[in-house]
Amino acid sequence: MKRLPPLSLVLLSIAPLSAADFQSDQPAEFARCVPQGSKVERLATDFTFVEGPVWIKEGGYLVFSDIPKDELRRWSPSGGVTVFRQPSRNANGNTIGLTGRLLTCEHSGRRVALLEKDGTLKTLVDAFEGRKLNSPNDAVVKSDGTVWFTDPEYGLKTNPTTKKKEGKEQPGNFVYRHDPRTGRTTAVVRDFDQPNGLAFSPDEKLLYVADSGTPKHIRVFSVRGDGTLDGGRVFCTLDQGVPDGIRVDQDGRLWSSSGDGVQIFAPDGRRIGRILVPESAANLCFGGPDGRTLFITARKSLYAVKTAVRGAGR
Repeated sequence: MKRLPPLSLVLLSIAPLSAADFQSDQPAEFARCVPQGSKVERLATDFTFVEGPVWIKEGGYLVFSDIPKDELRRWSPSGGVTVFRQPSRNANGNTIGLTGRLLTCEHSGRRVALLEKDGTLKTLVDAFEGRKLNSPNDAVVKSDGTVWFTDPEYGLKTNPTTKKKEGKEQPGNFVYRHDPRTGRTTAVVRDFDQPNGLAFSPDEKLLYVADSGTPKHIRVFSVRGDGTLDGGRVFCTLDQGVPDGIRVDQDGRLWSSSGDGVQIFAPDGRRIGRILVPESAANLCFGGPDGRTLFITARKSLYAVKTAVRGAGR
């Protein structure tokens, strides 16, 4: 992928924030998540609306989306911020497949796209039952290679007269499972308002899905061996903003973006504490050389904080 010149409007220096970066509901457990002395740092700012961070181990850099700007950005400790891909078809969530290829949920492209190692961009999935997807939002890859993604309607334009989404072909906003080996796409959950972030537990026996619509909660499902889901109880409800991007750490705790930054929940759904960010957070991911840096995309800025844990999975 060709690198473009650095963006002159982006602040490349690391700016530490105030000391009051955290609130703990369970102090002892919070200390197991965020080590003493950690601080929230602003890595870059002056974006439009950033989302979908993913750490690329091969190369040691972060890729994230600036949705309205129609760009994927790249950040590294040595190079700061550059443009990774433009246009991005209003890319939102990003994740990495089993072979290290980048998968991207495109709003205006209405698809999940796959970036080959040679830079070729391909469509992985863009339809279900003969109808276009709404606007894929976020995705996660299971260890069997299946791609699970959410498809709310946020990327579709609203008709000012009818107040309905233009071009919507699906009868609802679903959570999907796509098997690249067979090419089959299945709607595994159909009763969400606006399904958004999703993440597996470390043993992949549970799938967490955020609903950033009216409910403002995160649900949890049991994953059956045949790829279907069971249950769907409410795991937790956010008290600030809505749950958007979510991640699970190596010990099974759930980390959710929120209106006040990031909220951390124990496996039993009780809140452990908060990482406070001065802008409403949209998404997050674990990364860095040792996997213990939490990167946070929040409105116009990119933030980071050192943690005591790594993310679940690869």
